Amino acid sequence: MAEGPHPVVIQFPDGAAGLPAPQRVTAWVHAALAGVPGGAPPGEVVVRAEDAAGMARLNADFRGKEGPTNVLSFPADLPAGPWEPALGDLVVCPEVVAREAAEQGKAEEAHWAHMVVHGSLHLLGYDHQEAAEAEIMEDLERRILAELGYGDPYHPEG
Repeated sequence: MAEGPHPVVIQFPDGAAGLPAPQRVTAWVHAALAGVPGGAPPGEVVVRAEDAAGMARLNADFRGKEGPTNVLSFPADLPAGPWEPALGDLVVCPEVVAREAAEQGKAEEAHWAHMVVHGSLHLLGYDHQEAAEAEIMEDLERRILAELGYGDPYHPEG
């Protein structure tokens, strides 16, 4: 776990192939949280990899949508107490991320970075349901990813 105001707990299956290094994932979360205006409040973030079947169940249970998705964000909703603050959990489906990266002509690592940044912003209340909200969120994503050395996730170079 990374120390500081935003500890990151990585929950990846032992021996799973094709997953980014935990240090990279932690850096992406930290960049997202540092990249929002005013910074993020302190709190732990858990990032978990889930297979397509598990992700489909989560997507159905929590969003009422069929099939697996790339990333789900579960903002923490804890009552006041003596425990450490938590921002929430991100669940990423490596199979969907790999498929989407191939379909969109992106490097898989770049798409992982985008999904982690995107999900982290959701933990902070950013959304993309309305056009104005989407513009704000996408601009933040572009800026954060550029600072990490990645291109525009919405207009990958061909």
